[in-house]
Amino acid sequence: MKRFFRAFMMSMTMFSVIPCPFHMWDEDSRPLMTLCLPFVGTVIGSLWALTAYVADLLGIPLYLKAALLCAFPFVVTGGMHLDGFLDVTDAVRSWRDVEERRRILKDPHVGSFAVVDTVLLVMVQFAAFCSLRGTENLFALILIPTVSRCIAAFCVTVLPAMSTSEYAGSYRKKVKRSHLMFLATVTVAAAVLGFVFLGRYGYVTTAVIGGYLLYLLKAYRSLGGMSGDISGYALTFGELCGIILYVLI
Repeated sequence: MKRFFRAFMMSMTMFSVIPCPFHMWDEDSRPLMTLCLPFVGTVIGSLWALTAYVADLLGIPLYLKAALLCAFPFVVTGGMHLDGFLDVTDAVRSWRDVEERRRILKDPHVGSFAVVDTVLLVMVQFAAFCSLRGTENLFALILIPTVSRCIAAFCVTVLPAMSTSEYAGSYRKKVKRSHLMFLATVTVAAAVLGFVFLGRYGYVTTAVIGGYLLYLLKAYRSLGGMSGDISGYALTFGELCGIILYVLI
C-alpha cells in the first residue's frame, strides 16, 4: 500500500500541475505509476466538473465558461499530453520514412502541421463547450479523463515500446501480468459504472476509448512502436471525442 501511495504521488506530480503535499521519487515504485493513472484522471475530472459547477453557480457567461472548460485539461496537465500531440502530429504528417519520423518526434522545434492541427483541436473543443445547454450531467466530466487514462495506461503497458521510449528497457521488465489485469479491470469497471450511474452519458466512455484507439493505431503504425508522446497524442483525441459526444447527447 505504501508503494502504491508513493506511485500515486509520483504520478500526480509528473502528469499534472495539481499541488501535492508530498514530493517523492522511488524508482522501485515506478512500474506502479501507470496503475495510478486512472486515479489521477479521476482527480483531474473531479476538478474539471467542479470548475463547470462553480461557473454555473456564479452565472459566468457561456463563452467564458467554454473557454475555461476548454483550457482546463491542457492547463491542469501542464500541457504534457498536448506536447505529445504536437510532436506526433509533426512526425506522422511528415510522410517520411520511419527513422526520419522518429527523428522529427524528438525534434524540440514545432512544425507547421502541429500548429495547424492544434488550432483546429482547440477550436473544435471550444465550439463543443459553447454548445452546452446547461442540462448536462457534470459527473460525465469526471468520466472522460478517468477512462482516457485507463486505456492509456493499459496500452502503454501492453504494447511494444519504441527503443527510444522511456517505457522500454528496465521499466518493461518490472511490469507484471497482475498489472495488466488490474488496468483491464479498472477500464471495464469505469465503462460499466458510467452506464450504471450516468445512463446515456455512459456512451462517453465508448467515444473516449474509440477515439484513443483509432489515433493510437495511426501513430503506432507510423512510428513503429509505443511511447509516451504517442499516448498523449491518442489521449488528446480520445478526450476530444468524449467531449463532442458529451455535448451532443
